[in-house]
Amino acid sequence: MRARSLALGLLLLLCPAQVFSQSCVWYGECGIATGDKRYNCEYSGPAKPLPKDGYDLVQELCPGFFFDSVNLCCDVQQLRTLKDNLQLPLQFLSRCPSCFYNLMNLFCELTCSPRQSEFLNVTATGDYVDPATNQTKTNVEELQYYIGERFANAMYNACRDVEAPSSNEKALGLLCGKDAEACNATNWIEYMFNKDNGQAPFTITPVFSDVPLLGMEPMNNATKGCDEAVDEVMGPCSCQDCSIVCGPKPQPPPPPAPWIILGLDAMCVIMWFSYMVFLLIFFGAFFAVWCYRKRYFVSEYTPIDSNIAYSVNASDKGMDWLLTSTLPSSRALPGEASCCDQLGAAFEGGLRRLFTQWGAFCVRNPGCVIFFSLVFIGVCSLGLMFVQVTTNPVDLWSSPSSQARHEKEYFDTHFGPFFRTEQLIIRAPQTRKHTYSPYPSGADVSFGPPLDKEILHQVLDLQTAIENITASHNNETVTLQDLCLAPLSPYNKNCTIMSVLNYFQNSHSVLDHQVGDDFYVYADYHTHFLYCVRAPASLNDTSLLHDPCLGTFGGPVFPWLVLGGYDAQNYNNATALVITFPVNNHYNDTDKLQKALAWEREFINFVKNYKNPNLTISFTAERSIEDELNRQSNSDVFTVAISYTVMFVYISIALGHIRSCHRLMVDSKVSLGIAGILIVLSSVACSLGIFSYIGIPLTLIVIEVIPFLVLAVGVDNIFILVQTYQRDERLQGETLDQHVGRVLGEVAPSMFLSSFSETVAFFLGALSVMPAVHTFSLFAGMAVFIDFLLQITCFVSLLGLDIKRQEKSRLDILCCVSGPDDGTSIQASESFLFQFFKQFYAPLLLKDWMRPIVVAVFVGFLSFSIAVLNKVEIGLDQSLSMPSDSYVKDYFQSLSQYLHAGPPVYFVLEEGHDYTSLKGQNMVCGGTGCSNDSLVQQIFNAAQLDSYTRIGFAPSSWIDDYFDWIKPQSSCCRVFNVTEQFCNASVVDPACVRCRPLTPEGKQRPRGKDFMKFLPMYLSDNPNPKCGKGGHAAYSSAVNILANNTRVGATYFMTYHTVLQTSADFIDAMKKARLLATNIMETMGINGSQYRLFPYSVFYVFYEQYLTIIDDTIFNLGVSLGAIFLVTLVLLGCDLWSAVIMCVTIAMILVNMFGVMWLWGISLNAVSLVNLVMSCGISVEFCSHITRAFTVSTKGSRVGRAEAALSCMGSSVFSGITLTKFGGIVVLALAKSKIFQIFYFRMYFAMVILGATHGLIFLPVFLSYIGPSINKAKRSTAQERYQDTERERLLNF
Repeated sequence: MRARSLALGLLLLLCPAQVFSQSCVWYGECGIATGDKRYNCEYSGPAKPLPKDGYDLVQELCPGFFFDSVNLCCDVQQLRTLKDNLQLPLQFLSRCPSCFYNLMNLFCELTCSPRQSEFLNVTATGDYVDPATNQTKTNVEELQYYIGERFANAMYNACRDVEAPSSNEKALGLLCGKDAEACNATNWIEYMFNKDNGQAPFTITPVFSDVPLLGMEPMNNATKGCDEAVDEVMGPCSCQDCSIVCGPKPQPPPPPAPWIILGLDAMCVIMWFSYMVFLLIFFGAFFAVWCYRKRYFVSEYTPIDSNIAYSVNASDKGMDWLLTSTLPSSRALPGEASCCDQLGAAFEGGLRRLFTQWGAFCVRNPGCVIFFSLVFIGVCSLGLMFVQVTTNPVDLWSSPSSQARHEKEYFDTHFGPFFRTEQLIIRAPQTRKHTYSPYPSGADVSFGPPLDKEILHQVLDLQTAIENITASHNNETVTLQDLCLAPLSPYNKNCTIMSVLNYFQNSHSVLDHQVGDDFYVYADYHTHFLYCVRAPASLNDTSLLHDPCLGTFGGPVFPWLVLGGYDAQNYNNATALVITFPVNNHYNDTDKLQKALAWEREFINFVKNYKNPNLTISFTAERSIEDELNRQSNSDVFTVAISYTVMFVYISIALGHIRSCHRLMVDSKVSLGIAGILIVLSSVACSLGIFSYIGIPLTLIVIEVIPFLVLAVGVDNIFILVQTYQRDERLQGETLDQHVGRVLGEVAPSMFLSSFSETVAFFLGALSVMPAVHTFSLFAGMAVFIDFLLQITCFVSLLGLDIKRQEKSRLDILCCVSGPDDGTSIQASESFLFQFFKQFYAPLLLKDWMRPIVVAVFVGFLSFSIAVLNKVEIGLDQSLSMPSDSYVKDYFQSLSQYLHAGPPVYFVLEEGHDYTSLKGQNMVCGGTGCSNDSLVQQIFNAAQLDSYTRIGFAPSSWIDDYFDWIKPQSSCCRVFNVTEQFCNASVVDPACVRCRPLTPEGKQRPRGKDFMKFLPMYLSDNPNPKCGKGGHAAYSSAVNILANNTRVGATYFMTYHTVLQTSADFIDAMKKARLLATNIMETMGINGSQYRLFPYSVFYVFYEQYLTIIDDTIFNLGVSLGAIFLVTLVLLGCDLWSAVIMCVTIAMILVNMFGVMWLWGISLNAVSLVNLVMSCGISVEFCSHITRAFTVSTKGSRVGRAEAALSCMGSSVFSGITLTKFGGIVVLALAKSKIFQIFYFRMYFAMVILGATHGLIFLPVFLSYIGPSINKAKRSTAQERYQDTERERLLNF
């Protein structure tokens, strides 16, 4: 018992002297602590009545003390100091009323509680002589604050989720002295009470306990959870600021599982299995028939290859063929031709007679035909006087009726065009990292090379020099000041410059500002930087420097926009600085646009010539891509010219058939070849002229692609016509015009088939909504059709004149000069290439053992192409469009390596929403009382899933900042009490009063007329040290106010995408943003209403095409194939099976093009789609002539007809389109431009190789197996027409 009494006595001795209960520890302010901060005066008496002039303050700050006579331990000045000190927490924590309520409770109890002595213990004091009264007072210099652990933890839990929208971080990260993840209840309170934080005037040591300790009763007031309402007016915290309110964090849907079979790609497995099954069935059937044939039809003494042997698919009449095969001159087997056969023969005969008569007319009247052809060309080409060339990328790649185009026009109309961007990415490779050691305590902080002070000074010099760049336009001097985005103009004309130097007000002196003594530096640019990256909207960095962070243009400078190459959110580790100069855009004001272009030109020249060994700069201007494309086009003009020259020279030489050296200049057809080329080019000029008359503008793709296409089609027809004539024997008694007419009658239907098929296919392709494909299809269809018309008119007449020249032995080109005449007439002759195809190639290809190999190889590559069809990438890497030595290419690399934020994205709410009603506000806002699935809240949730949604940051919300600005607790919204005009927070005038009273009604959100009354004031308020929430800089362009300030129109809520590097990233970002907007509209219940919500970013208009490019590709190629099928069906005389076979072969070429695209890294985009549509047309040239030759052949077997078709047309197709194009395409491989190498050389090369191999190898084999049966009517007609003539020999060669 004694021991227990002794212990209790010792404990009492250790306890500090107790002041009587309900007493104070201080009252009033005494001496200066640091700067403008003062100590409180020690006072141990009872609480004193508060003067009435402090009632408003105590009601605003500590309403729990506003009762009875308001006896407190603080005077009015202490309340004013408390209010000033709470401005920073108010700025970040007032979004969550319960959080701020608990925090106010903590500070109110500390400052004014009438029972301070229960939980405050003064541990150090100092004397102070009041200069006014000359009295000696005592400063309270150190203090212990006993706080209940329950209260501390509850306060922390209520505040830990609160967001700081200005920096997209947790607010505690700005108020705790360390990252929010490392912050807890104790170190947060310890930091707030530590005098080293720049806010506390003296050290207050918190002591945490839930039980009485050392005679002190910890302050353990009741708290409010973030999901609880503070009062009847204030609701609980919003979902953004309180995870309890909104439940668990949303999770992204799982990525779609890859389609796998046996651990391998399913498509590959399926196609491999299908190919194996096909080979098994095909070769099984082949060997079965081969064995059957060997057993029953082949003598043991006869070779398998004997002409007598029965061949698989060899006969149209099966066994009957064997009976007549030994009788070459026998008539057709008995049996009447079907109706379709007779119709086809009649149609064929009609075309032949029509073209025969027309050809004879052209040869008889060359002058008339050539004259009217030239008149037609001249009239059409005059349209080029009205030509318009579209260079605007928006018009090139986006349909005027597309969703993105409409949204862009809406945004530009209501908020102005998206600004032009001039940007620099700066690195300091010669500088090392350095370490900053905060004074007097704190962990060392590593700073990246570009954040060295000397480097920052050099970068500031560069930035200033760029601001001072001048350009000249129409004898006017243009500066950045004339062009830049200045949101506070005309009050503040500072340009918006997104730069880390704006944290230092773009001033060398502010950058050098530091506070310290002879021994230590207490605060310098490191301190300011570390604060500003966490509170970029702050007007006071709360350190000893007290410098603002807000940019000189009136807006915050977000660290993720001006720093690059850092890890996580450690901005101090940045390895690159990003400086962006936004410049106003003017689509409809040519003069202002030209001024911007002139300044950008000088900007580019300045940065190109800027030399600083310490800095490495990557940069771009808005005009850079277009400039570099033009430079690249100019540099590749020479390569393209060589390509066309090679093709022209080949055509001119290859058309001639030289029989002997001494007749070289007589038998050559250089002049005819040049005429043919000029006809091709004239058809292109006519097409351009006709559509220029109509007002349809040209595009670069039309200029680059159509000459290549028309040259392929035109040259093929020219070779077929000329070489058929060269091989044909003039009949006895036949005149020249009759001979040429007869030859034209033979080949013109084939030329008509290919040209008309392509024309119809291209014109139907113009139904595409993609501008590039639509324009190309129109011009291509017209050019191909005109080319055909000129070939069967002008070229036929020129051919007749050239034959007359040759018959008179006059020299080519120098037609007036006679050449050597050997006295012999021009004889029909077969070229070496024709002989090669006839005697070697065709028989070899169609041998029984060769044909199955061909089928197996082509079906194998088709299976491969189908397997990789869905693996072809979609999009266009913009760096491919740049020359290899372009400065923009270096910028693109730096962009993907260093930047941490993607393009801005605006969620636009169209005019029609009611912002003045509580329901309408709750549907949009993100603060307290707002719906958990409001517009702002859903965008915030999406930002939490940034890797899935591609939304990188919480949105800036004008309506939430407006509600914060108008709160009566804030000093932002004030009006003159007489005029009710707006009174800025920086104005010191007793006539300025709060906009809304400090009553329960006044604390509610403004509605109705109140909402509209103060909104214009908010949007015109410039941020200032007293109020950083002014909306002029941030939101003046984000809100349309209509009808004389009585209604809110369209508004937007801006955020940023994550870093987007590849086309797939851009496409996915747009897709996810639109999906998010659709979800928001559904939850807002505005689907089907007069207005909608849509996302807008500057790149959407270019990438929208990729959302539907697969459908567009299927549509365009399907329409082209359908058109080719119908035309072929009609022009082949209703020969359905021939049309099917030809279209199947063309479809194989197109599918194989996708296989080559995958192998060669060619992505699917508008350029490659145009090339695919063109390859569909060129494939007709490779296939139609062979197919038609097969259908008109009178040979008795499919193999024989296939061999005849290949021998007759193969050499012309090979020498015409294949060799011509191959020579020109190979030259394109030398182009400097990657885009030329990939989308022109590679794709053109692929389409020619695939077209030639399918047309000259696969198609004859395919026809030899399943080609259509012989048309009896055509065969009978041909035999009757050529009986007892030399032509009969050709039919049976």
